[in-house]
Amino acid sequence: MTLLTPIKPNKKPRIGLYSIGLEAYWPQFPGLRERLIEYGAHLEKKMSVHGEVYNFGLVDSEGKGRQGGEWFNEKNVDLIFCHVATYSTSSNVLPIHQQCSKPVIILNLQPTARINYAQSTTGEWLAHCVACPVPEISNAFNRAGIRFRVINGLLGLDYTPAQSLTDEVTHNRPEAIRAWREITEWIKAAEVVRTMRHARFGFLGNTYSGMLDMYSDFTMIQAQLGLHVEVLEMCDLDRFMKEVSPEEIEAKLIEIEEMFEISGDSPSDPIAKKPTEEQLNWSARVAVAQEKLVRAYDLDALTYYYHGQDGNEYEQLQSGFIVGHSLLTARGIPCSGEGDLKTAVGMKICDIVGAGGSFSEIVVVDYIDETILLGHDGPFHVAIANGKPILRGMGLYHGKRGTGVSVEAKVKRGPVTTLNVTQTGDGKLGLVVSEGEATSGEIMQIGNTQTHVKFAFHPDAYMEKWFAEAPTHHCVIAVGNQASQFQKVAELLKLRNVTLCKNE
Repeated sequence: MTLLTPIKPNKKPRIGLYSIGLEAYWPQFPGLRERLIEYGAHLEKKMSVHGEVYNFGLVDSEGKGRQGGEWFNEKNVDLIFCHVATYSTSSNVLPIHQQCSKPVIILNLQPTARINYAQSTTGEWLAHCVACPVPEISNAFNRAGIRFRVINGLLGLDYTPAQSLTDEVTHNRPEAIRAWREITEWIKAAEVVRTMRHARFGFLGNTYSGMLDMYSDFTMIQAQLGLHVEVLEMCDLDRFMKEVSPEEIEAKLIEIEEMFEISGDSPSDPIAKKPTEEQLNWSARVAVAQEKLVRAYDLDALTYYYHGQDGNEYEQLQSGFIVGHSLLTARGIPCSGEGDLKTAVGMKICDIVGAGGSFSEIVVVDYIDETILLGHDGPFHVAIANGKPILRGMGLYHGKRGTGVSVEAKVKRGPVTTLNVTQTGDGKLGLVVSEGEATSGEIMQIGNTQTHVKFAFHPDAYMEKWFAEAPTHHCVIAVGNQASQFQKVAELLKLRNVTLCKNE
């Protein structure tokens, strides 16, 4: 087992695929049908890297369309790609999506960048005549109330079929690269949907009292996302604490040493000290119990908070939460503090698409560098860390009861995207997305995660736009430019999406 091996893998998306053509062409142009089927096989092979692909094959009549729709229902697909292989009447296509109501993406992908004008035959032209029926199909879908998206570009072959009269090697062209990036993002978005609809989110304890933006209706969460919320008590975790063995603690300490750097005393903050051996052993014991809890309840994510009272047993238990929850986050079980279930959803979305996802809020604004410092007192996603995260012993958790070990880290330099999962007055969930750049700005040595992010606007202008969207005060930091990916996730989940960028 490696440190980042997922405890519970994501659900693979089930992707429907079919190609379209016109039955009347096949006796007129020998070899054309087989050539178009070959293009469909290319699509199937490349898509299969990211999901389970169910390729119905060639739809060339109205009857085949009805069969295809029923077949996709039987396969329980999450998303359907309509590959426009040549001209087809829209009457062949519409029945598929009247039978199967899953989201549809039309692929307008030409096999060649330029046909051989001098030598092309009608059959050769028809092998590249893919854009022609797209307006007709779009009009039929619109009038039938079927939502759709179109991806335009090149097919991206790395060879030229034997019967072709032109160069069809296009995989390195920007039109193919862009198209396949879009295809991959849609498949990853479908992976988010399927994983969420099978997910179990643990809610341990309660929400930090008074944080009104954090409160959510569990039924509303399940109704809109499909995930189940398993309500847990501290006694559930305490039960597993009693089962922890010395050998398990020792193994967990090794895991902690692999993931983290153990700090000395903070040079600036008297409450941030080198973790004591007792604190580390306690954090390791709690971490073992946390993993047992996750496995016993088959959890995909966890949100938690418990304030404790006067040094009681559960207050001591929660003092060891941050290290173990960082270990879980690193292994595909994102953990969000303060009982923030919506941000746990955001962290899970980021993790599913492979962008990490670390729990954050506004720490302070740096008006000299024009950055906003984002972070929190943990946990942290080690997969996106700039170097090894640091463990510091905390004399107190600010605004909370107890003491323990916390994580000090920052996200690696480069493009980042913040994702805020919020809820509007009508109870609807929504995404607020921003792209920026994580910089190498100096951070405080106080045992908190912190990252300087430079957005497309001056901090004041950015905050004005951000706050106007009524976000929650927590957000998730993901690595890379993920706005396009998150827009597709929002669309498949039927969530409102706002992206803050210069072009708006």
